[in-house]
Amino acid sequence: MADQYLFLVSVETAYLPEQSSVEDNRFAFSYTVTITNTGSVAAQLISRHWIITDADNHVDEVKGLGVIGAQPLLEPGEQFEYTSGTVLNTSAGSMQGTYQVVAVDGTQFEAVISPFMLAAPRVLH
Repeated sequence: MADQYLFLVSVETAYLPEQSSVEDNRFAFSYTVTITNTGSVAAQLISRHWIITDADNHVDEVKGLGVIGAQPLLEPGEQFEYTSGTVLNTSAGSMQGTYQVVAVDGTQFEAVISPFMLAAPRVLH
């Protein structure tokens, strides 16, 4: 029953050297998120909650409606992809979070965004 309400989230990241400044402790990253409705009921992404942690364990939380100004309604099997970005004060960090989703039958559920790494080149060995 619970598998009828399921969004699968995958993320790809990139370091943005042209928007970064090592001297100013500014490290910019993009992340491309693909959300797939793997359930059997159409559902709409309503809001997001990100937890962004840098290498100094400084945590920023970001909450808001939708993603990039959209609240996509996904039919079973449909995907929605978007690219956004973040800036860290360290050359590495991580992000994780959840999307709050409402199915067309009114059921509310969360789509988990598993932790993923952000790292400038030559930082991780």
